[in-house]
Amino acid sequence: MQPSLYVALSGQIALEKRMETIAHNVANVSTAGFRAEEVKFSTIVSNVPPDPAAFATSNCNFITLYFDDPATTENPFDIAVMGDAWLSFELNGQQAYTRDGRIQMSPTGELRTVNGHAILDVGGAGITLDPNGGPPQIGSDGTITQAGRQLGVIGLFTIPEEAKLVRTENSGVIPSVPAEPVVDFTRAGVAQGFIERSNVDPVMEMVHLIKVQRAFEALTTSITSTEASFVEGIRTLGSPS
Repeated sequence: MQPSLYVALSGQIALEKRMETIAHNVANVSTAGFRAEEVKFSTIVSNVPPDPAAFATSNCNFITLYFDDPATTENPFDIAVMGDAWLSFELNGQQAYTRDGRIQMSPTGELRTVNGHAILDVGGAGITLDPNGGPPQIGSDGTITQAGRQLGVIGLFTIPEEAKLVRTENSGVIPSVPAEPVVDFTRAGVAQGFIERSNVDPVMEMVHLIKVQRAFEALTTSITSTEASFVEGIRTLGSPS
């Protein structure tokens, strides 16, 4: 079989994975704190004689880390993370990290994510407020006060650049290496009464989808043409002389 058929097929497989990430991004265009996902493509070169060929492969997915401008809500339990930092929450016994700052307070005062997971301080412990103490005041460094009393500090963390991120619920990620507490609050912090929107650009995602679809169709045409040439060759070689 001609290498061109395998090359085209490998391209279709890679493009199918890219289409899946685009669909996932578009579905989360309104999800607070959501980070868009991209696919890194690479080439595998076959040097098998007599016809070396280069095959496309979707090497891995990665989560984009650029941030969108926050939207105002005036809700005292909403916070937008500013700068290169993440909130932390407890998920199945481990720490996960998110930019979704829509915080809720349970009837007993525990701060939780919209999915009910405990928001953590810098030491990895949960935060409890006075359920009858009124709306909290949250400083840019995450310090929480009620009626003038400091009751806790929301933990802010930075994730090392070399970390590989696994996506989880609540627009969260789990890094392959430990995150580090923020110590410089001139470059990172929180803003009360705001939330960070998804960083998905729906217009660009639709442009990407059109490009992927056209590339997929071109590869389909190539495969169809190659198969037609096989059929014609078999007919020619198999016809009586």
